[in-house]
Amino acid sequence: MPQLPGLADDPCSVASNGSSYILSQENRQSLPLGRKPRRRRTGQAHRYYIVACLLVIVVGIIAWSVYSLPHQGKETTTSVTKPVILYVDQGNGAVNETNFDTMANFAAAHGFNTVFFQIYRKGVLLFSQHDLQTFVNQAHLKNLSIFFALYITDSSQQIPSSIYGLGEDGINLDMSTLSLSSQESLLASLKADYSGKTAVTATDMSSPLRPDLLVLETYGANLQPFIKSGIIGSVGVFATSSRAEYQSQFQYALQNSDGVMVFDYAGLLKSHY
Repeated sequence: MPQLPGLADDPCSVASNGSSYILSQENRQSLPLGRKPRRRRTGQAHRYYIVACLLVIVVGIIAWSVYSLPHQGKETTTSVTKPVILYVDQGNGAVNETNFDTMANFAAAHGFNTVFFQIYRKGVLLFSQHDLQTFVNQAHLKNLSIFFALYITDSSQQIPSSIYGLGEDGINLDMSTLSLSSQESLLASLKADYSGKTAVTATDMSSPLRPDLLVLETYGANLQPFIKSGIIGSVGVFATSSRAEYQSQFQYALQNSDGVMVFDYAGLLKSHY
């Protein structure tokens, strides 16, 4: 039988089923019995590489999230600690025991953390102590602070002491129509008799009054120059013509003063901002 070139002298010829299988001396390997030569696992290695890359990406995303969340939380906390006040004017729309909870839900859902709730108008106390305590409890259930707001239009009108100590977070004096001396007298009386926080809403942009919270009624873009640190700026819904304008004034007051007050709940409902 003719010999194949270069293989005639190979001693490792093995005959099986009448055919000759010849392994070259150069390619022979010493293999354990029953084992086959290993093939290169290039496809498997490629898959391992892809999986490793994906793991690196996932770990990177997790690390970024762990780092960034505390910083985001700090920014939110800084903003939230400022009073974001919704003023409830009973003259523009009555809020009482039948719909107070609806108002509180609205306030909480729209990012407010404080309510100036008018309970006294022009010498008339509008609610009983029981009602006021109920309002306080409902507000606190929504994580809202509640200030009892007193709308005083005459120096003969006095602060009713029966409203003190009902769980409220403070008392607001809305008395801009009075003379400065009458305002000073009422605030001094409140501070002497009341241990909670005091607030004043004022139309005088240079008001010398010093309650815990001095809210200037900076309604309209033309009054924005008076918005500064040390006071709380305001937004009058009635003084805006669009949602964009309202939001712009709201953010300006919040960022450039010690908080923001929106006047008022009834107007905000009607505007659908």
